[in-house]
Amino acid sequence: MPIMNMIQSLNLTLHQEFARDDKLLTFGEDVGAFGGVFRVTAGLQEKFGEDRCFDTPLCEQGIIGFGIGIAQKGLKPICEIQFADYIFPAYDQIVNELAKMRYRSGGQYCAPLVIRTPYGGGIHGGHYHSQSPEAQFLHTPGLKVVVASSPYDAKGLLTAAIRCQDPVLFFEPKRIYRQIKEEVPMEEYEIPLGVAKIQTMGHEADLQATLIGWGAQHHQNMEAAKQLNISHGIGIEVINLRTLNPLDINAITCSVQKTGRCLIAHEAPKTQGFGAEIAALVMEHCFLSLEAPVARCCGLDIPFPNALEADYLPDAARVVQAMLDLIRY
Repeated sequence: MPIMNMIQSLNLTLHQEFARDDKLLTFGEDVGAFGGVFRVTAGLQEKFGEDRCFDTPLCEQGIIGFGIGIAQKGLKPICEIQFADYIFPAYDQIVNELAKMRYRSGGQYCAPLVIRTPYGGGIHGGHYHSQSPEAQFLHTPGLKVVVASSPYDAKGLLTAAIRCQDPVLFFEPKRIYRQIKEEVPMEEYEIPLGVAKIQTMGHEADLQATLIGWGAQHHQNMEAAKQLNISHGIGIEVINLRTLNPLDINAITCSVQKTGRCLIAHEAPKTQGFGAEIAALVMEHCFLSLEAPVARCCGLDIPFPNALEADYLPDAARVVQAMLDLIRY
């Protein structure tokens, strides 16, 4: 199997799905001949034509509104929002129109639309190019929210999102677009939405805590779990959620009932972040199994900084310290 980074795997997926389904089309700012600012859509316009891959004006609400309309006419739009920070002009279209289409039409219409958008820090982009707004959409019934964290997962999850008949918001962590490389099958495959991936660092008998994350943060969590196991002999079960809605609550519950402790780490600010909802669910499902309160290690409750980005992001060192505090409780 070839070694790919995430951009290459996403691009391969789009090419394969466009060849499979002639109702697919993609549009957004600079996605056409330029191939997108990160080159994820490179080659699509050249191969499939300007009718299926084209640029739009700088108007996010127009991009999504247009996508909703053509989705009702039997096409399958893949809208690109150039940075997740720019998605808010389209918030009304996504929350009030797209996510409610099946409900408000009594099941007569669905909205098979995918919104791809790069998110998160790690590139010194400052407060307009580094935010993690996933929690602001997880309060919206009817909208699936997916966050890829590796080239392999990106291909399988994007394939599943494109073939889904519900709207899917697909977050891509730009920090690891080119940083993470791994083997990716050339053939088509799907990773079901709503199924987390679990990796154990250490022996089963040494497991003392569950560590939950998604996207680029998952790699910081894995590094932290490795350090905890090597330096302290602490076994950690690491959960990569992959899909935030639907959430694999069964994977979380089974793990926490086994380990007795839970730490959630994410890039977004701590207050009202999705970690708070996970913590509440863990308390509901696993209260009698807990050896300590559920803990969070998150971004700070400030606008995303530029010069102090390293202090803002919950890197492996911060996760290690938070886990040690949790275990010593």
